[in-house]
Amino acid sequence: MERPRLGRREFVKTAAGAGIALGVLGRATPAHARILGANDRINVALIGTGGRGKSLLRWVMETGGQIEPTPSPFGPPRDLKPPDPMFAAQVVAVCDVYAKRKNAAAAIAKCDSTLDYRAILDRPDVDAVIIATPDHWHARMAMEAMAKGKAVYLEKPMTHTVEEAKIVAAAVKKSGRVLQVGSQTTSSDQWWKARQAIADGMIGKLLMSQGSYHRNSEKGEWNWTIDPAAGPDGKGEDFVDWKMWLGDAPPRAWDADRFFRFRKYWDYSGGIATDLFYHVVAPLNICWGEAQFPKRVYGSGGNYVFTDDGREVPDTFMLNADYPKGHSLVLSSSMANDTHIPGLLRGHEGTITMVPDGKFEGRVDYITVTPQSVSKQAFKEKHGTIEMKIETEPRESHMENFLRCVRTRQKPVLDADTAYHAMVPIGMAVQSYREGRVLYFDEATEKVVDAPPRT
Repeated sequence: MERPRLGRREFVKTAAGAGIALGVLGRATPAHARILGANDRINVALIGTGGRGKSLLRWVMETGGQIEPTPSPFGPPRDLKPPDPMFAAQVVAVCDVYAKRKNAAAAIAKCDSTLDYRAILDRPDVDAVIIATPDHWHARMAMEAMAKGKAVYLEKPMTHTVEEAKIVAAAVKKSGRVLQVGSQTTSSDQWWKARQAIADGMIGKLLMSQGSYHRNSEKGEWNWTIDPAAGPDGKGEDFVDWKMWLGDAPPRAWDADRFFRFRKYWDYSGGIATDLFYHVVAPLNICWGEAQFPKRVYGSGGNYVFTDDGREVPDTFMLNADYPKGHSLVLSSSMANDTHIPGLLRGHEGTITMVPDGKFEGRVDYITVTPQSVSKQAFKEKHGTIEMKIETEPRESHMENFLRCVRTRQKPVLDADTAYHAMVPIGMAVQSYREGRVLYFDEATEKVVDAPPRT
């Protein structure tokens, strides 16, 4: 099945034009969308079965009651308890362009498999899809899935670019589809406790949100193992549909490094910003009380250590963003030094320590509110202490929340609009770094611009 090529610029124009993005806008209930009964299992399909995809596969199977829970480095701790009927689900199909990965995932789920994602989207029995492909495929697959009446769990980052995020968010709003973006930490309670603390005035005027994401390894981040037998000329399990994998990215001859280590290359990823900063920016938009667009963004850094592995993205990266409501976002990262900076929300009258060790992953037991010296006495008189620890509580997991929303059609925790707001500073930081200049966001037109927009 030949798929007509559509470059990113043409995709943006087509999707935005006339409000009919790939046929999804304005089509609330395609005729072939399955109506779920109270006792029906949600039929899920997975597109992209690499490392993250396989983790999501087990997570949805465990959550849906298809297999017994087991410990996992991804997502929240698994509780050994009977599955809730609300989340009853089963994986009925998987897809990957690499035959070996596809077959391995199908063996886990004991389900159908295909090399072509369109075969999954065409199935009337599939209620929801999990998209865990390289970033440059996220927008197209999400749009096409929604056009086929599917709910979508879209792994982070939401999209590859700001423009694509805008299109996907608009499509969700007009179609009423359920779309959850897969930054699972947003379902942890600490962000909601911080949101309430800010709303209650515990730190006064918010000034700055600060975070980091640091790692270190001898081989360099994203230098995953390459299977030398894999490729478009591979036989049987070694076959890779390289043309399909490239999609709308620039055409290239087979490159195993680009396939197995895609996060090192701009054509398919934004590097640190899209892979890791999304886990910070998305939940901060929850803390702030409302999702917010930045007004000015600057991305800086460089490739200082891993200079001989062909990577295009920096190994050290900083994001600075200023917001119209009068606060700033400051994020630091390096893939060559793993010492974190604590995750903080700084206010004029106090500071909330969100993540003491700086690792924005999973749930913490409590957040700490510490008053500034100018307000310490007033804080003590009001709260009876000079520092307050606010305990967090269990919440349903990100996957549970998604499956609940598939069944109830409620808005998920990391809905498309919040996810779009998070994608804007991230995408702008990448563009800023690559172009070597400060960029601005015109909220009236929702466009990245070269100079401060007129107010």
